[in-house]
Amino acid sequence: MDPAGLPLLDGADGTAPAERADAARNRAKVLSAAAELFASKDPRTVTMDEVAKAAGVGRGTLYRRYPDVVSIAVALLDQHERELQEQLLRGAPPLGPGAPPADRLAAFFTAMVELLDAHADLVLGAETGGARFRTGAYQFWRVHVRSLLVEAGVAEVDSLVDALLAPLAAEVFRYQREHGLDAARISAGLTRVAHGVLGP
Repeated sequence: MDPAGLPLLDGADGTAPAERADAARNRAKVLSAAAELFASKDPRTVTMDEVAKAAGVGRGTLYRRYPDVVSIAVALLDQHERELQEQLLRGAPPLGPGAPPADRLAAFFTAMVELLDAHADLVLGAETGGARFRTGAYQFWRVHVRSLLVEAGVAEVDSLVDALLAPLAAEVFRYQREHGLDAARISAGLTRVAHGVLGP
């Protein structure tokens, strides 16, 4: 838990357990192969067998580190989400502390849309089914948005948090892109939502 009360992603304090050289090589091969698979087909259909075969590692080696495909997608997303987490905690406003809650929420929406625009395939792979709600990243985003609602004095905070995060689901983003909306228009719409809910 960060001093600001937000749940840190694993290793976000800058520490990480030591890793053997062969384990590091296998991890790199798995992540590289999985990234290519996620980008080349529907991420929700990627299987562990496909990842093992593409990476050239045994199933046992793969399962020792990753229990399922979702955990691989989460690992690939980890660094990008860690960077955004750091900006929310200690970055410059409006994304970081110091700006009005509505401006911070709008900046968060824009940053998330940019993340989705660059890595929608990974996010979709990590969010299959109800997996979205079990990730550390989602819990971090949830605490962040809730804190902005509280700061703005909005009523019924707990009924709004997940509703405000719902438009950031990868399926929603992909649907919007497939129907002609670019990232800028999606961000603009969410900015209106932020200011409509949290005020000017």
